Amino acid sequence: MSGARAKKIAVVAGDGIGPEVVKSALAVLDAAGADFEKVPLEVGLGRWKKTGQAMSDEDLETIKQCDCVLLGAITTPPDPNYRSVLLRIRKELDLYANIRPFHSFKLDFIIVRENTEGLYSGIEEVGEEESRTLRVITRRGSERIAAAACDLAAKRKKLTIVHKSNVLRSDRLFLKTCQKVAADRKVPAEDMLVDAVAYNLVINPGRFDVLVTSNLFGDILSDEAAGVIGSLGLCASANIGEGHALFEPIHGSAPDIAGKGIANPIGAIRSAAMMIEWLGEPETARRIEGAVEQTLLRGIATPDLGKSYKTADVTQAVIANLAKK
Repeated sequence: MSGARAKKIAVVAGDGIGPEVVKSALAVLDAAGADFEKVPLEVGLGRWKKTGQAMSDEDLETIKQCDCVLLGAITTPPDPNYRSVLLRIRKELDLYANIRPFHSFKLDFIIVRENTEGLYSGIEEVGEEESRTLRVITRRGSERIAAAACDLAAKRKKLTIVHKSNVLRSDRLFLKTCQKVAADRKVPAEDMLVDAVAYNLVINPGRFDVLVTSNLFGDILSDEAAGVIGSLGLCASANIGEGHALFEPIHGSAPDIAGKGIANPIGAIRSAAMMIEWLGEPETARRIEGAVEQTLLRGIATPDLGKSYKTADVTQAVIANLAKK
């Protein structure tokens, strides 16, 4: 990005282990020579406890003025009327495509999750005896998530459209729309019921390449996929819209281990690599991912992966491997 202004990154460390893993991600980005301006924001449960607001309108406006967001993890305040901050950001910035790559030494596949509608539409009625949540599937939402998935699948092998159209009539629109987009783009595609996908992710995950699905299915399958490759702590994600993006590890705030120095920073580091690639530095991203792989190959890992290294140990190992490239 030589000669251009430095990109502005809203840095939302958040709650629990969020600040710890974001610190690691930023240290790796600095070591890699990534060019950007940090705009730190206090958003999340900690902010809510102090002010009664997890995120203000001013915070949201600052986020909109930045090029993208690097987020650690946010704990939703314990108020039944308080909507998730992350869902609000996704809605306000129209971050419709949730890209979740899953890498291990034997597996390599991507889950592409529609991010703004489905059962996370936010249209709900909550009562003492009965509660309802409206599942929204639109042609426009299905078309654009299918297009995002096809862009990835076109560079790889095939697309799997994940649905439950044999039971959920709303999924028939999702399935047919995705099939048409894939056909128009000449991307090889199959479709599979979500329960069959869940089963195959365990017994034969290597059969998958790029999977596209609706909001809740993608959320659940992503956690299953993380278990298949070894840990939630390894996994990164991107939330992409037309003009904005947010990058975050897929794990939560994990308050039970916060402050112990044992959080796995790899998901956050990989999220930062996805961010810097989106910002136009693909070589920097490639170097970071290579340094992560070398670190894991040497067995330097946190307790979630059965090792005894600290967050700082893993971070320094990634930085040391960067220096070798």
